Amino acid sequence: MAEQHAGNQDDGWLDLRSDTVTRPGAAMRAAMHAADVGDDVYGDDPSVNRLQEYAADLFGYEDALFAPSGTQSNLLALLAHCGRGDEYLVGQEAHTYKYEGGGAAVLGSIQPQPIVNQPDGAIALGDIAAYIKPDDFHYARTRLLALENTIGGRVLGLDYTRQATALAHDKGLATHLDGARLCNAAVKLGVSPRAALAGFDSASICLSKGLGAPVGSILCGSRPLIKEAKRWRKMLGGGMRQAGMLAAAGLYALEHHIDRLADDHANAAYFAGELAKMKHITVSTPQTNIFFVDMPAFVCQGLSDVLQLTRIRVSMAPRLRIVTHMDASRDDIERAITVFGDFFG
Repeated sequence: MAEQHAGNQDDGWLDLRSDTVTRPGAAMRAAMHAADVGDDVYGDDPSVNRLQEYAADLFGYEDALFAPSGTQSNLLALLAHCGRGDEYLVGQEAHTYKYEGGGAAVLGSIQPQPIVNQPDGAIALGDIAAYIKPDDFHYARTRLLALENTIGGRVLGLDYTRQATALAHDKGLATHLDGARLCNAAVKLGVSPRAALAGFDSASICLSKGLGAPVGSILCGSRPLIKEAKRWRKMLGGGMRQAGMLAAAGLYALEHHIDRLADDHANAAYFAGELAKMKHITVSTPQTNIFFVDMPAFVCQGLSDVLQLTRIRVSMAPRLRIVTHMDASRDDIERAITVFGDFFG
């Protein structure tokens, strides 16, 4: 069963900046404490091996690799799929392009081809086709389509991802999914994680966001791709030694915390619905556990001060972003609604 957290109230703060702020509960800590360990660089850590085998089976791939972060697991995929002078197609809003330090270009000499995201987070199929470069030495070689699901909390539907990956494969491209919150997408779609990943040659899944592990991400793919990614992981300094205690937390998260993501989605929907009743603000409708609030600029500082006084953290700029998670209970959400209601009247 999933752990029942009472909210992250041990320090008095309700932190809604991201689902990365979750802390391992008692059962996860017990699993970490009891973990068998070995040297993972030699492939000898039994807990890491169990996590990788379980994840490969759960997500429907031949093999998997445990990495310290989602940024690194995405970079490993890009480096394994593409060579120097190659190009990947990616949305302008995607983490691999916008929020991961330009690692593919800086460290892999891989050119990103950013494409505008549609309002639903997808990249239009016509745009994908149009940006694939001709076989001409004037151009970088287009090798990979990289999508993200969820993207800004929005879910890419199965029909779209099947069409996009089929188009890419038909044009000779490989496909990668930044699935940092893939499990949120699968729960929202009502399908298995494996079904939500159909068509992708590789996928990166974060264990340290809504799933609640303290650190780590899994890269899934074919055995040859994972072998190449493991070599890159060593070069990037991601080869950890007795990593089994971290892997045990990730395994616990995959075994116990996927279905409970529905609770976070329900809390986000409830929170957004109550905020939408208030004056002077516009609230997006959450599909999963993330939503946004727009308000007049002149009230932002006042709201920030009130939230600080009432010990609530949110991301304020450039627009207010709220993320629900396992350490934010319904009672916590009710408290936040009261604070917002008192401020906006």
